[in-house]
Amino acid sequence: MTEPDSEQRARGKALMKQVYGWDIDQVAGPFVETTVDHLFGEVWDQGKLSVRDRRLMLIGMAAGSGLEDVAGLQLDAAVRLGELDADDLRTIVVFLAHYAGWPRAAKLNTEVENIISRIPAADDPDLP
Repeated sequence: MTEPDSEQRARGKALMKQVYGWDIDQVAGPFVETTVDHLFGEVWDQGKLSVRDRRLMLIGMAAGSGLEDVAGLQLDAAVRLGELDADDLRTIVVFLAHYAGWPRAAKLNTEVENIISRIPAADDPDLP
């Protein structure tokens, strides 16, 4: 792999932190380099769509493809970063059920309820 542009690498690392809420300590190996430099340094940085917009597209695509773990990772990050709340997560499941199918939505619902169970009760009026 060619040496990355240091500005592109910094942009990629900053966008990864914005998307996931954590820093990537070391960028080593072709897969991680491509993820940081290209996916986050270019793709997630193109155009006018917000991180939240892109995250919602990714959640829909992942759920529709049966990748509930990927959707769950994005949903968890969105909750931790304050982009979505418990009501939003449940609304997403019902909405996607109509397009991705009930079996996939049922699997996604399991991910969602696990995420919601970790939200402090003060932040979720549905929890006791």
